[in-house]
Amino acid sequence: MSIYREYDIRGIYEKELNEQSVVRIGKALADKIDGEYVAVGYDARSHSPILFEYLTKGLNAGGKTVLDMGLVPTPVNYFTNYQEWDGITPAASVMITGSHNPSEYNGFKITMDKAPFFGEDIYALGRECATMEMPEAVERKVIKIDALTRYIDFLVNEFQHLKGMDTRIVYDCGNGVAGVVTEDIFKALEFKAKGLYVEPDGTFPNHHPDPSVEHNLEDVKRLLEKEGDIAFAYDGDADRIAVLTHKNNIKGDMMALLFAMKMENPTVVGEVKCSQVMYDELERRGAKAIMYKTGHSNLKVKMKELNADLACEVSGHVFFKNRYFGYDDAIYATLRMLELVHEGVDLDAELAKLPKVFSTEEIKVETTEEEKFQLMDKIKELLQNPPADFPKIKDIIDVDGVRINFENGWGLVRASNTTPVLVTRFESVDADEAKRYEEKINELIAKAKESL
Repeated sequence: MSIYREYDIRGIYEKELNEQSVVRIGKALADKIDGEYVAVGYDARSHSPILFEYLTKGLNAGGKTVLDMGLVPTPVNYFTNYQEWDGITPAASVMITGSHNPSEYNGFKITMDKAPFFGEDIYALGRECATMEMPEAVERKVIKIDALTRYIDFLVNEFQHLKGMDTRIVYDCGNGVAGVVTEDIFKALEFKAKGLYVEPDGTFPNHHPDPSVEHNLEDVKRLLEKEGDIAFAYDGDADRIAVLTHKNNIKGDMMALLFAMKMENPTVVGEVKCSQVMYDELERRGAKAIMYKTGHSNLKVKMKELNADLACEVSGHVFFKNRYFGYDDAIYATLRMLELVHEGVDLDAELAKLPKVFSTEEIKVETTEEEKFQLMDKIKELLQNPPADFPKIKDIIDVDGVRINFENGWGLVRASNTTPVLVTRFESVDADEAKRYEEKINELIAKAKESL
């Protein structure tokens, strides 16, 4: 059951994701899909085409026909749900990807009827698979579709006004799948662009494909210093982005502020790790800012519910409904960021205008899958009667873990939905105060651990 996660299915190839488990997953999914056609794509991992065949067996056994898009980024997989293919509209899509996990991992991101399939639906699917007989083999029913070209043509057409722009662009695909679209798009738009590690290679020989980790940005930073005006970096399946200037590593919440500048009174959904500066500044400008749970599936669902224009996660998931379809797409976000530059927005100058705060990165506290939610319950209990030396609490937001608002900032503790850790983050207008929030909340976590 450990492979069935909050937002997707993820595990180690052969050990957890093998013919037995994946055929069953395909069959169980088929039973839940209302319609005949399921679009399936995969990332650059060497075992992704093998898992494609296993999944296809299960989907076929459940009476579904697979639309095979081959090697694509996750946003291309999402894109297929909004397209017709010779009169066929997919009822669902599955992306076979391990995202930014190590190369032995793989998994499935599932969309049904243009909405994420996640949470209890995934856990229930796991329980069904655990008791299911191995399905009988049936005739292979697969139709090839060229989703890649359709997606590339769509973006090139949408951003024709950027053609030949002067900005020197450098980017790092991390040997993930971003390179199968960036090269054609940037060439068609006649950009002055230079890429690193654009060739898909699921062993990730140059660095781990996770742009939220500073160490993984070292090569593209060096290239930016010598040859670029702006830099972009992508995760393994190209649904997360890092944006770098000569002065800033622009996190997802600050990207949202920049993108919202060109939208009229937008509704923007952020997650609990986003800076208070983002929420306050959006409200000051007349936008509506909503804080919600972390997780790409959660944000997509909330966006749809509110008909929001934009959503973001600090880690670099950026979702556009404004002029787009409402899912996270790092390639589309790249072009929207370049559009701002093309229109004369000085990214660094805009960020310099914002109130100065001191924020930590995400800090992870190791625990176990069994204990992490028990710990959160205990922390909530302790916060009802905090120690005498605890910073004065203004209020607590409990939409996802606890975000504790203090006089001059906030501290966050939440249980990760994907790994056995508690995630913490701290922010204040004063660096020493941010450190104090961190120390006092860590003491609270330690006290909670002792009591279990």
